[in-house]
Amino acid sequence: MRRILVIGIGAGDPEHLTLQAVRALGAADVFFLLGKGEEKQELIDLRTGMLREHARPGHRVVEARDPERDRTPARYAAEIDEWRRRRGDLYEAMIRDELAEDGCGAFLVWGDPSLYDSTLAVLDDVLARGRITFEHEVVPGVSSVSTLAAQHRIGLNRVGRAFQVTTGRRLAAGFPSGVDDAVVMLDARHAFSLLPPEEQAELDIYWGAYLGTDDELLVSGPLAEKAAEIEEVRTAARARKGWIMDTYLLRRRDPSPGPAPKPTPGSASA
Repeated sequence: MRRILVIGIGAGDPEHLTLQAVRALGAADVFFLLGKGEEKQELIDLRTGMLREHARPGHRVVEARDPERDRTPARYAAEIDEWRRRRGDLYEAMIRDELAEDGCGAFLVWGDPSLYDSTLAVLDDVLARGRITFEHEVVPGVSSVSTLAAQHRIGLNRVGRAFQVTTGRRLAAGFPSGVDDAVVMLDARHAFSLLPPEEQAELDIYWGAYLGTDDELLVSGPLAEKAAEIEEVRTAARARKGWIMDTYLLRRRDPSPGPAPKPTPGSASA
């Protein structure tokens, strides 16, 4: 029986690898890496650096180009379903053609495989097709959400309160009802700037990009004051590198006076 490991490798810092992840890297015969074009080659380079450090001698790396998808489709759910189907075709072919019947293969997942990542769902779809069989295990990783909180030296929740993890697409439709703390991922359109001015005036933002890497950027403060700065910093960084991965927390300010957000070491606004 083939064995597949889905390994969370953290937000970008090689030291985010857990001991469990290091053991898993040393157990795999074949690593399946999906590239996203030359402009994101450094994401491949970060992963191959981890393999040089922790994978066993004689391991193989199989690279393929991740299927493209429309980022602004008229029918979002249908586009995602089609993209996952094409990704499933790719996964199925790589596992069938590149992994021995008794071999151990691995997919390396940024952050944690359980949080806004499609790898597990795609593998389930491949198994449901019934053309190949394999066992799979999941190794949790340090997420960009926990890295964001650590770099800003804050907790994600406040006493007796919940927090919600959502996407930029959903935030663009309005700040979540009944929520005081919202972590936002996958925001390609600066959705925080689309919130009404009166709502922006009630929120603080803790923003981070390229978390855990040498290019890390951090900005925090009242949203009404920092929104334009973050847009400028984000646009410049994307133009410079050709890509960006960022995450942020929006926190509703308590009505009673309290301390302002802590200055963040190494912030883009410093």
